[in-house]
Amino acid sequence: MKPKIGITMGDFNGIGPEIVLKAVLSPQIKKICVPILIGSTDVFEYYAKLLKLKLTLKEVEYIPETNSEAIPIIPVRKFRIPKILPGKLSFEAGRLAAESVIAAAVLSLNKEIDGMVTAPLAKESIHFDGIPFIGQTEMLAAITKTENYAMLLTHDKMKVALATIHIPIKKVSEELSARVITEKLKVLDISLRKDFAIKAPKIAVLGLNPHSGENGKIGKEEIETIIPAIKQAKNRKINVTGPFPADGFFGSGLYKHFDAILAMYHDQGLIPLKLLGFETGVNFTAGLPIVRTSPDHGTAFEIAGKGIANPSSIISAIKEAVKIIKNRKFVK
Repeated sequence: MKPKIGITMGDFNGIGPEIVLKAVLSPQIKKICVPILIGSTDVFEYYAKLLKLKLTLKEVEYIPETNSEAIPIIPVRKFRIPKILPGKLSFEAGRLAAESVIAAAVLSLNKEIDGMVTAPLAKESIHFDGIPFIGQTEMLAAITKTENYAMLLTHDKMKVALATIHIPIKKVSEELSARVITEKLKVLDISLRKDFAIKAPKIAVLGLNPHSGENGKIGKEEIETIIPAIKQAKNRKINVTGPFPADGFFGSGLYKHFDAILAMYHDQGLIPLKLLGFETGVNFTAGLPIVRTSPDHGTAFEIAGKGIANPSSIISAIKEAVKIIKNRKFVK
């Protein structure tokens, strides 16, 4: 039986609905899963008409077990939404995007769907509504009551997890601790084995400072925090090496010798990965009891509604979710 994948629509003023519809139109997707759209029927119908996409949409109450000609939609709103304004920030778009994520998470926790793929949303749109919001990763960790998790970006040539996620650069150092890094390494090691079927994963850890601090001359985080964390991880039988200076590690191609990398902050890890595959990278939340992936790009308001958004990353995210679901069934 094909896994059932819930796909949220994202911010309806961004490219989310467009790439979702284009993805489910792809013949390769229906071959591997049963895609279920989660969001507003009005929104999906609006974009299908605007972009002249040839597909049939059907609002359903229950999750279908198999594919049919019509693409099923689980609605999160039963009433009509305000005017759709491609490219514009809207608190209503933000609220509906967040509600779609919550609905998909609940369906996943209740095992009504096997996994979820989240289209991009705009944090600013949700903040418009006065709701504190950091990111979908943190939201899903809260919904699933998961304390230890990791944002893991994957590509055919590289996997990068982050020790810290959506925080200002000036706060990175104070957020890092040996405990935080050790827990991220533990989550990453388990995920590589369970979710990616890597029997003996090798993990590299990056330093925080230029040249990994040069023995304390350019910062002491490596000596005081990162190296002790690596030692603790090794004591837990995790195959980990580092800390490596980030520039030389990526520039020399050393990353090719490891199954995954733990970066200390957001851009340190995501820039090299996106250089390798901006349109095919996937964001996976490791450590959750549910399977969640997403494309590795944002709402792209500047091209919303123009019909030129590339669905490659969300197609990759759907494929990755299917692989992870299958691995979890067979890897214990």
